[in-house]
Amino acid sequence: MSISRADIEKVAVLARIKVDGEQVSALEKDLGNILDLVDQLSAADTDSVEPMAHPLDAVQRLRPDVVTETNQREAFQSIAPATEDGLYLVPKVIE
Repeated sequence: MSISRADIEKVAVLARIKVDGEQVSALEKDLGNILDLVDQLSAADTDSVEPMAHPLDAVQRLRPDVVTETNQREAFQSIAPATEDGLYLVPKVIE
């Protein structure tokens, strides 16, 4: 598969990228090679390949969901400038 010079220039305009004539020629070749590689990958027969979530079948170890720290709300709120009903009061920032 190949990509045309006009396509490269159009994408450059849409992406707001300045591309000069020498760069367009180089990009045309490089992008053509990339698209050829994508075509090769698309042609591979993957019908008999089972999808997998991880190549090593690793299982993530999970820690138990238990509380490990004590409740220190009163201590933290005692040094706060303003609290009410267990909540911190802050200045209004949206008008």
